[in-house]
Amino acid sequence: MFKKSKMDLNSVFGILLAFAAIIGGQFLEGGHLNSLMQVAALLIVMGGTVGAVLLQSPMKIFVNGVQMGAWVFFPPDQSPQVLIKQIINWAHIARKEGLLALEALVPGIKDPLSKKGLQLLADGSPPDKLREALEIEVLAVENYLRQSARIWEAAGGYAPTIGILGAVLGLIHVMENLSDPDLLGNGIAVAFVATVYGVGLANLVFLPVANKLKAIIGEYVVMQEILVDGFVAIAQGEHPRLIESRLNGYFI
Repeated sequence: MFKKSKMDLNSVFGILLAFAAIIGGQFLEGGHLNSLMQVAALLIVMGGTVGAVLLQSPMKIFVNGVQMGAWVFFPPDQSPQVLIKQIINWAHIARKEGLLALEALVPGIKDPLSKKGLQLLADGSPPDKLREALEIEVLAVENYLRQSARIWEAAGGYAPTIGILGAVLGLIHVMENLSDPDLLGNGIAVAFVATVYGVGLANLVFLPVANKLKAIIGEYVVMQEILVDGFVAIAQGEHPRLIESRLNGYFI
C-alpha cells in the first residue's frame, strides 16, 4: 500500500541525541557505561512489555504494528501534489472521452482505493454512492493502521510499570542476600537499572514512535480524502481546474 521514501534524518538525529544525552550525563556524573548494561533488567523490561502487548493485541495487529515501526526512519512516500496531478489527469480523460474511458486505466493502478474509485466511475456510480463506498474503505484501513500503531503506545504505558516490577524483584534479591555483601551490588544494580530501562524506553522510544506513526497515518487519511473528493468531483462532471483549486486547499 505504501512506497517507502528516503530516510527521515530528523528521526535518526532525534533518537541519537536522546541516547547521547543520557549516556553523556552518566559519564559527567562519574558513572560508567557498564553500570547500565544489565541483561537481567533488560530481559525483565523487554520481555514483560512485549508479553503484555501481545496479550492485548491480535497477532495480525501486533505484527503489522512492529512492521510499521520502520516508518519512523523510512516514512511512506506521500506526495499530495503528485496525487492531485494524477486526479486532474483522470478528470481531463473523463471530460474528453467520457467516464467509461477510465476503465482502461484500472489494470495499471496499484493503489486499491484508486483502482476501486476508477472502476466505480467507469460503472457510472452516482456521486453520493461513490463517496459512501470509498469512505467506508478509507475508514476501515485507517482503523486498522491506528490499531497497529497503538501497540507502541501500549508498550510506552506498560514499560515503566514493568521497570518498577524489575526494581522490586532486584530489591527482593538484595534482601535475600544481606548476609553476603558480594551479591548486594548486583541486586541493587538490577533494581535501579530496570527502572531506567522501563522509563527510558517508554519515553525515548515507544511513545515517540507511537506519536510519529499517528502523524503519518493522519497524512495518509488526508491523502485518501483528497482522492475521494477528486473522484466525486469527476463523477459530478466538474471542470478540472475547479477540482484542482479545491484539492489544493487540503494542504499549505
